[in-house]
Amino acid sequence: MTHGFDKDYWEQHWHGRHGDGPAAMAGSPPNPYLAREVGGLVPGTALDAGCGAGAEAIWLAAHGWDVVAADISVEALARAAERATGSDVRVHWVEADLTAWAPQAQFDLVTTHYAHPAMPQPAFYGRISEWVAPGGTLLIVGHLHTSAAAGHDHHPPAEASVTLADIAAVLDRTRWDIATADQHHRTVTGPGGRAHDLHDVVVRATRHP
Repeated sequence: MTHGFDKDYWEQHWHGRHGDGPAAMAGSPPNPYLAREVGGLVPGTALDAGCGAGAEAIWLAAHGWDVVAADISVEALARAAERATGSDVRVHWVEADLTAWAPQAQFDLVTTHYAHPAMPQPAFYGRISEWVAPGGTLLIVGHLHTSAAAGHDHHPPAEASVTLADIAAVLDRTRWDIATADQHHRTVTGPGGRAHDLHDVVVRATRHP
C-alpha cells in the first residue's frame, strides 16, 4: 500500500480511530536519542520539524531551548499544546506543510523524529538541513529501511524509511561534519502492553561555520 502522507492522511492518523492507534502516542515519552545526542549542546534556538504530539519539543523547551515546533496536523498540534500546558514550558506551535513552508530564520538545532511528509525522505532531510544556522546541529531520527520491514504491520512502509547512505548523500561533506551515523534496534511497549520492534537510523551533523 502506498501512503500519500498529505494533510488528510495525518489528520486521520492523529484522530486515532483505533484504541491502539496514534491517539495513544500523545502521552509517549520523548525519543531517547534526543537527550543522548543534544544533551551536551548549549541551548539556543531549535526547530522540531514534524513535531507530532510534541514530546521532543517539550523536552527541548524544558532544557532551555527556544523552540518552534511545526506539524501539518491540527489534531497533533492540539494534543501537543495540551500536553505542554501541564509541563510549564513555552513552545511556539506552527501548523505547516513542511514540503512548502520555510522558516524566516535559521536555527541552532533542527531535529526531526520519524516525520514523513509528502515527499521522498532524503529530499525532506536535505530541505530541513538548509534551515540549520552555520555552526548549528541537524539531528535526524528515522525508520531504518530493512528487508525485514516487509509484511509486518508495525513497520513503516518503504517510502517512510531510509538508510544511512540515503542521509549521507544529502549532506555535503564540504558543508557538514557527521558526528553520529548509527543504526539501532529497540523494543518499545505499546498500548495494551504489546511489544513493538523499532529499527532506527540516527544521524547528527554539524554545519560548518
